[in-house]
Amino acid sequence: MAKIRFDGGTLLAPLPVVMVSCGTLEAPNIITIAWTGILASSPPKTYVSVTRRRYSHGLISERGEFAVNLVSEALVGNADYCGRVSGREHDKFVECGLTAQRGSAIDCPVIAESPLTLECRVADVVPLGSHDMFIADIVAVLADESVLDGNGRIDVARARLTAFAHGRYAVLGDTLGAIGRLGAPAEGAGV
Repeated sequence: MAKIRFDGGTLLAPLPVVMVSCGTLEAPNIITIAWTGILASSPPKTYVSVTRRRYSHGLISERGEFAVNLVSEALVGNADYCGRVSGREHDKFVECGLTAQRGSAIDCPVIAESPLTLECRVADVVPLGSHDMFIADIVAVLADESVLDGNGRIDVARARLTAFAHGRYAVLGDTLGAIGRLGAPAEGAGV
């Protein structure tokens, strides 16, 4: 089948859906971000890319901390809302019925209802045209007891996490296999 060429764009899917909490416990804010990921495993580093005009950009710049709260199926409506309104005019925690809880290793609010949270401390800021990338050290991970298996390890499948692809949300579900256990590529497929 022929491939059709398009100009360069932000076509990458699926993307994680996360609610980034920032500010203070007394004045907390949430911004929904899809432009995030892991940069390194040792030391553990992540990033969030935020436009300079966003209210959260100033809060993260000023405080140097934020929390990446992973979004479960139960929280996806809140994430959608928090991505459409500004914290300048809205108290998103109150309006969404969410609980701002003090982080364990950062002086920044985390979302108590999120099944998994990465507590982050900004290590560097990289200007990238329309966005600044806040590169951060992951200084702690908070996991709700409901996502732990019988051995006390995190089982992300239990979190019913969501993804975003071209204007639509989806819940992660069907497991195709474990790393290294999917077998050989189909005959004729390039590796």
